[in-house]
Amino acid sequence: MIYTVTFNPSIDYIMFAQGFELDGLNRATETYKFAGGKGINVSRVLKTLDVSSTALGFAGGFPGQFIEDTLEQADIATHFVKVDEDTRINVKLKTGKETEINAPGPTISETQFSDLLQQIESTTPQDTVIVAGSIPKSVPADAYEQIAKITSETGAKLVVDAEKDLVESVLKYNPLFIKPNKDELEVMFNTEITTDKQVIKYAHEILNKGAVSVIISLGGDGAIYVDRKQSFKAIVPNGQVINTVGSGDSTVAGMVAGLENGLSVGEAFKQAVSAGTATAFSEDLATRDAISDIQSQVEIKTLDGSV
Repeated sequence: MIYTVTFNPSIDYIMFAQGFELDGLNRATETYKFAGGKGINVSRVLKTLDVSSTALGFAGGFPGQFIEDTLEQADIATHFVKVDEDTRINVKLKTGKETEINAPGPTISETQFSDLLQQIESTTPQDTVIVAGSIPKSVPADAYEQIAKITSETGAKLVVDAEKDLVESVLKYNPLFIKPNKDELEVMFNTEITTDKQVIKYAHEILNKGAVSVIISLGGDGAIYVDRKQSFKAIVPNGQVINTVGSGDSTVAGMVAGLENGLSVGEAFKQAVSAGTATAFSEDLATRDAISDIQSQVEIKTLDGSV
């Protein structure tokens, strides 16, 4: 089974309004509500690719129930730990410009956090645990490392997509892959990266710290995959970027789905990049047709330095 962990899920409430004015009454022309959070996005794209997963994390109040109901209606299993306070609602106001107001998450008690860890403790070597996104202030700062330690003991494969400090804390536990973008890679090594050779160099430094493989997103320039034996670059088609939210999560889902279905590393990477690109070109997460269309246009080439 694949498990996705979202520490701080949300309802993303998107409002479109024309002629927006401060200090006055404004009326929305359209509104949408989505179950949000990086791990949840991964579960949604996995489902699009016909791969099952179970969404884990914390959910409370009527917003938490909305998220559970939304996922279950999409035939995505959930096993959220119930919390006392409401799951957050984030407002995305689109008025020609985009304004976001992200709410604080609920308080997570020690017992509730322990309940999540117990779920991870039940995993086996046949399972994959995907941990993505930020952690609430009430969750221990070493939450990622605690989960990584557990998966190293249970044998479950670990995939991580998070900021520098959280990623670096898990490398010694040999995650299957991590997925920084180029900006995050520059932050990790306090440098400026301008060439593919530099990307490969710093990716190998991450491998030397324990990761099995690394996927580095390069935005419109595609992405690079590196492990100890091979390095690939994905060249993506040009298109209008509509939505960068969820693009990285879609890349993670595409890679995990490909490996789960027995694709070669190169083909799984191609699917990963296609899913991420398709989401970037869409208003919501990518559809199966959009992923297939992009996949037919993505070029995978072997980079210098591959073994």
